[in-house]
Amino acid sequence: MARSIKKGPYIDERLVKKVVGKKPLETGIIKTWVRRAQISHEMIGFTFGVYNGQKHIDVLVSEEMVGHRLGEFSPTRKFIRHGGKMQKDLDIKKKEAEITAAKSAKAAVEAKK
Repeated sequence: MARSIKKGPYIDERLVKKVVGKKPLETGIIKTWVRRAQISHEMIGFTFGVYNGQKHIDVLVSEEMVGHRLGEFSPTRKFIRHGGKMQKDLDIKKKEAEITAAKSAKAAVEAKK
């Protein structure tokens, strides 16, 4: 649910204090645990280390990110892959394609000699 317009965006005061009056290149990484804070115009160019539950993930803030939340750019879940018979078939086809590509590249190199 969106935040009320009369309240304005939620921007963490501690983050704003760390950003205001400083240069992005000299500051380095600003570590934060506040994933719910919205990105404001003052934060553009800074690198934030946003905590995802295990480690801090570096997020370089750009203009397109203004209005979004810091947590959107620090995923908390790691996707491995889907399993099953279909995935095994896809893996086998991929290996076969790599083998044929390697053989054709080797043949091309030998043909040039």
